[in-house]
This record gives sequence, C-alpha cells and structure tokens, in this order.
Amino acid sequence: MPPEAGGVGPDMKVEIWSDVVCPWCAIGRARFESALAGFAHRDEVDVRWRSFQLDPTAPREREGDRAAHLAEKYGMSIEKARGMEATMTATAAEDGLEFHFDIARDGNTFDAHRLLHLARELGGAELQDAVKGRLFRAAFTDGEPIGDPETLVRLVAEAGLDAGKARAALEDGRHADDVAEDLAQARRYGITGVPFFVIDERYGVSGAQPADALREVLDTAWAESHPLTVLTPTGRAGGDACADGSCQV
Repeated sequence: MPPEAGGVGPDMKVEIWSDVVCPWCAIGRARFESALAGFAHRDEVDVRWRSFQLDPTAPREREGDRAAHLAEKYGMSIEKARGMEATMTATAAEDGLEFHFDIARDGNTFDAHRLLHLARELGGAELQDAVKGRLFRAAFTDGEPIGDPETLVRLVAEAGLDAGKARAALEDGRHADDVAEDLAQARRYGITGVPFFVIDERYGVSGAQPADALREVLDTAWAESHPLTVLTPTGRAGGDACADGSCQV
C-alpha cells in the first residue's frame, strides 16, 4: 500500500468501514490482506480504514461477562452465546488469528477511531493499518480495555504512532469530526453491518468475504477502470493474426 503523500496517487482506493470490537472485521482484515497479496496491482492500491461503531452508547469499559451481554442483547441463552464465541474463535484460527473471548473487554470505540485518523494523518496508510491491526489484537487476543485512553496511547505507540501526539489528540478532541463524518457516510451508503468495503466509491462489498472472492472483486474493479484500448496503425486494417482456434498460413 503506497504512502499518502508524494508522487502520483494510487490507481485504486479501497475504503473499509469497520469497528475495532467487531470480530468479523478482524477476520475481514486478515482475508483482505490475503486477497491483496495475490492482486497483481497491490502496490497501486490505497487502503483507508473508516470508522463504524456497533454500539455508540457503550461505556468506556463494559462491566460483566461478555457472553452474558450478548445473550441479553440478542435474546438468547448464555450457552448459545458461548457457542457462538467458540465458533467464531475456530473461524478466526483458520485465518491465522487467535481470539480469547473469555478475557475480551468491550468498550466504547470512538477514541480508538480518532487515533486511527491520527495515524493516517501522521503516517499514511501503512501506519493506519498497523494501528488497526494492533487494536484488533488488543481487543480479541490480549483482553485490553479498548476504551481506556491510557491503554489506547500505549497500544498505538506499540504500532509506531507517537505516544505524545496520540495523548494530545485524545485530550484536545482532534479528529472527532472525521469520525462523525465516517459514521454519516456509512448512513448515506446504507451500511448497517461491518466490515464493508467500498472500492473507488463505485463498488460495495458487505461482510468478511473469502480472500478469493475479495480478490475477484479487486480484479473486476481494476479491469473496469483500466479498459484496454486497441490501436490500429494508420492506413492498416489490421495485422495478420490467428483466431477462432485456428491459424491459416
């Protein structure tokens, strides 16, 4: 993924709406990375992470058992909620991710999204993606309190974002408007679930699709935005060629 500044801009833009406490979003990131690795024009793709909040009313840190909260929220038994977590853990493992829902600590993600915007501002796509990955690992593997400001500063610093600048941004409200605009754009697009991929502001893909499906979308979008123009030299109707499975000499 190319840096934000300098030179000619990328030929393809991919925007991904997601939340850092969304397990399917973490899986979607892993699958998109695999898709991008197999995409012939991967160095010409600019990936931008956009903000989405599954629960904007959540406290900084939610107390109590996570499975119990899911059971109450969706009207199911705790046993079924734990079964869903076990299934999600197994699915994540297939994509190289390690989930530990038993120690996960949900919380409000607004500040995390603000720091993702800061990472993009200061270090472009590469730093933003590194911060995104660290926040996913914090939420689903390490059991970090993702809504705690000091924890966030430490986490983003581990990903390469300056701790002092991160702390200052949290204190002065920086990028709150950018997060709000991402949320508003999601509503305009009609996004109700994440992850949601938008390619060149023309193509939308919902959900953590398999890597081969995502790569197919990238190939299709690239081909449609880079059509081949066939040129015929002046004064010539066309050169000799073989066609239709045969070739006359």
